[in-house]
Amino acid sequence: MIHATGPLVTVDLDAREATETDIDDTLGDFVGGRGVATKLAFDRIPFDADPLGPENRVYLSTGPLQHSQMSFTGRMNMTSVSPLTDGLASSNAGGFLSRNFTGTGYAAVELRGASDVPLAVHVREEGVEFEEVPELADAEVPAVTEWAEETHGLEAEHLACIGPAGEHLVRYACVMTSETRAFGRTGMGAVLGSKNVKVLTFDGDATADVEIDPVQTDIHREAATSDHIMKRQGTTSVTEYANEVEALPTDYFARTSFEGAEGISGDAVESKKHKKGTCSQCAFACKLPTRDEAAGVETEGPEFETVMAWGSNQLVDDVVEVMKANDRCDRLGVDTISAGDTIAAYLKSEDDLGNPERARELLGKAARREGEVGDLLAEGVHRAAPELGVEDWSVKGLEFAAHDGRTLNGQGLSFATSNRGADHMYASFYSKEYPLVDKEQAVDKRGLDGKAPLVAAAENHNAALDSAVACKFSRDFLTEERFGALLDADYDDLLDVGARVVELERAFNNRRGFDRADDALPYDIEGFDDALDEYYEVRGWRVDGVVPGLGEADADAATADD
Repeated sequence: MIHATGPLVTVDLDAREATETDIDDTLGDFVGGRGVATKLAFDRIPFDADPLGPENRVYLSTGPLQHSQMSFTGRMNMTSVSPLTDGLASSNAGGFLSRNFTGTGYAAVELRGASDVPLAVHVREEGVEFEEVPELADAEVPAVTEWAEETHGLEAEHLACIGPAGEHLVRYACVMTSETRAFGRTGMGAVLGSKNVKVLTFDGDATADVEIDPVQTDIHREAATSDHIMKRQGTTSVTEYANEVEALPTDYFARTSFEGAEGISGDAVESKKHKKGTCSQCAFACKLPTRDEAAGVETEGPEFETVMAWGSNQLVDDVVEVMKANDRCDRLGVDTISAGDTIAAYLKSEDDLGNPERARELLGKAARREGEVGDLLAEGVHRAAPELGVEDWSVKGLEFAAHDGRTLNGQGLSFATSNRGADHMYASFYSKEYPLVDKEQAVDKRGLDGKAPLVAAAENHNAALDSAVACKFSRDFLTEERFGALLDADYDDLLDVGARVVELERAFNNRRGFDRADDALPYDIEGFDDALDEYYEVRGWRVDGVVPGLGEADADAATADD
């Protein structure tokens, strides 16, 4: 099986030192990306680590497909204990960083400890350098990019940085790269902020002896020549259809369809698109550079989830207002989904939904924890809802994405079972229920009969993709046979890698106190408990959602090796 190559470099932020460790065995077993990072985290982060404490660690990693010239491979992985969910979580970002990361020659980077001053960490083929950057304190993302260009000659695609939200430990803060791409969910930006790491830069020309099957050429050509609606509208192409089938969260989840959906639809977003946008090596080009000259806003997006969180869920039917929010989120460094949902919860409590100017004002307060309101909103829906007197629309502390599980019942189940909470990409099960896949892969959107094994298989598949690393939107091009060929493996073996990644995540979280009670939804789906039993049975876990052995309290503790 083909896998990522190179050592692990551990960056000690206290001592300002870097050491290399051979991780060939881990790479061979877990391929790269999310798989390798999850295994390293399981072995090296104490199970009782405070997500915002120095004992927590951060892992950045790529996979073998970043050594290809193929579309859908401009992505990489970040893993840590989440300050939002309190569990082990991974986040995945596109853009152009991944090739610059592989150019350093490292398979993975580990951050440990914490700096006492704002720090830039420069990872190079020749090693790691440390630079104190007090002048970047509270800087927004574009200012960090400008600094890197002026002082180091590095453009945005060499950077992973945080905005003010990360520094102020907003629990849903992002790590931004290529200025507008994000390690978006689960609060990785707050973890970097707790370590006082303002920016990481990556540069080098290292190459690896990784041969990728020639099928990569076919996939790349098909991506380039395909007439796919996502090339024009990105993920917003599903907006009006989701609304028609009542799967579009609206009015802070009070409803599942929005009468103003046309104003924030794929057509509305496409009307503001002014050029093509893509990720490294990708000919599919599904990104959305948009601008509105009258409003003076230029951004990238919004994607569908942002349209939901800042549009329908806030009762806003003007795509330009959503663009403005999207831009502010990127500059401040926050997850558009969690931020939008949290502010929707506040506006719902104030009976002030449909007020986009106030929503953006609240966003600014949350990003810097200004006043009591800003401090509360920085905590996210799960922690703020009781004080606001609204329903807690989260799973495991993570705010809901779109693709409403009250209509797409299998997606609802997958929101519950996901180790990182209410995340639509953990299994991407919504694609089978709209459906957005071929007829033979589609299932009825209603009911849970027979879906538990399919959810588990989808989670395994996506974990393998995240280890390779490949984009989820390759689904129309990267067949099971092709995926196996690219990694020189049987597809079933790749699913086994994915299953072991999911199990390690679950076991780590079990050791932190997670069990069946956390696999819960704020709404009822008929047959949910039976489906959850079946899911655990498929996984080989106990009926309480605990992994036998690895997840049990009397198992050997993590070693936290240096």
